[in-house]
Amino acid sequence: MYDFTIYVPTRIHFGRAQISHLSELRESGEKVLLAYGGGSIKRNGIYDHALSILKEAGLQVFELAGVEPNPRIETVRKGVEICRTEGIDMVLAIGGGSTIDCAKVVAAGARYDGDPWDLVLDRTKIRSALPIYAVLTLAATGSEMDMHAVISDMTKNEKWGTGAEALLPTMSILDPSYTFSVSKKQTAAGTADMMSHTFENYFSFEEGADVQKRFGEALLKVMIKYGPIALAHPDDYDARANLMWAASHAINGLTRAGCAPAWCVHPMEHELSAFYDITHGEGLAILTPAWMEHVLDVRTAPILAAYARNVWGAAESDDLEAARAGIQRTRDFFFKTMGLPENLRAVGITDEQHFEKMAEKASAACVNSFVPLSKEDVIEIYRKAF
Repeated sequence: MYDFTIYVPTRIHFGRAQISHLSELRESGEKVLLAYGGGSIKRNGIYDHALSILKEAGLQVFELAGVEPNPRIETVRKGVEICRTEGIDMVLAIGGGSTIDCAKVVAAGARYDGDPWDLVLDRTKIRSALPIYAVLTLAATGSEMDMHAVISDMTKNEKWGTGAEALLPTMSILDPSYTFSVSKKQTAAGTADMMSHTFENYFSFEEGADVQKRFGEALLKVMIKYGPIALAHPDDYDARANLMWAASHAINGLTRAGCAPAWCVHPMEHELSAFYDITHGEGLAILTPAWMEHVLDVRTAPILAAYARNVWGAAESDDLEAARAGIQRTRDFFFKTMGLPENLRAVGITDEQHFEKMAEKASAACVNSFVPLSKEDVIEIYRKAF
C-alpha cells in the first residue's frame, strides 16, 4: 500500500426528511444559486419543499434550471454569470451527479477570473470555490461526497473530468425516498456506474491494500444484491438506502487511497458520451466486460480470479477459469439481471467512424492504469463492445 492523504469533510445528513437541514445553508451567507435538471424535482414536490425551507431561513434564491444529463460548459457559464452578477454566496444542487458536477464547477468558476472551461482542462487552476451543497435524488456517481466533476463541450466532442479539494461539498442531504421515482433505466445505469467506480479502484497490482480490497468487495456485493431489488420494488427503502450509501463510498476515497491506479474504463466511456451523448452508466456497463476480457492474461488472472471468488463465489480452482467465470457473471448481471444495453449498437452507435479519434484521446489516460492501453488496445475494446 502506498502512502496517501485522505480528506473527506462533507457533512452528510442521511435518511428520511433530512431536507430540513437546508436551513443550515444560512451559515454560508444569504444568496444561494439553486441548480437542478429537467424539472422532475418540481413534479415530485422536492422543489417546493426546498424553497419553503430556504425562504424560511431567510435565504434569497436564484435558479439555474435545465442542467443536462452530461452537463454542458454552456450551462456552467450561465451559472457563473449569475453568481458574478448577483453576488451569490453558495451553490445548491438538487438532483443527481450531473447537477452536482455542474454546481461544483459553477462554484469554482465564480471564484475564477477566466472562462470556467479552463478549470475543466486544468484542475490546478481551481484554487477556491463558493460553498457547495447538495440534495441527492439519484444514487450513481458519488459526486455528493467527492472532489470530482465531469463537464462536456459537445461543440468539440470533449468530455473531461476535473477535481480539487475546493470542490468537496460542504454538506449533502441523502434521503433514499427521493430515489423511489427513479426510472428502471436510470436505476440500472446508476448501479453500473457505482460498480465501475469500485472496479477502477479495485483492480490494481498494489500489494498490502487488504482493507481497500475488502471494502471494494463488500460494496460490490451490496450493489449486486440491492440493484435488482430496486428494479423490482422501486419503493423498497432498504434497497434504495444501501445503493445510495454504497455509491458514496465507492468514490469518496476510502477504496482508492493507497492502492488505485489511473482509471481507464471511465476515460473510454467519456469519449463515447462526448461523441454520442449516451447515458454514462450504460456505456460503462457495455465497456467493462469487454475491457476485462481484453486485459485478462496470466499476470492479471489472479486479481480477476480473486474478484470472481470473493464477489461472485466462483468455485474454479484455476485462476484463468475463475477469472473468465467472473467476467461472465458480470456480463450476465449487467445485461440479463439489470437489463442494460448489451453493446454499442443498442445505444445507437452504428459505425466505427470515431473510434480512432476517441481511442487516441482515451489512451492518453490509460498510461498508468491497471493494464496500460495503447490506442490500438482501446480501438479493439470498442470493437469488442460493438
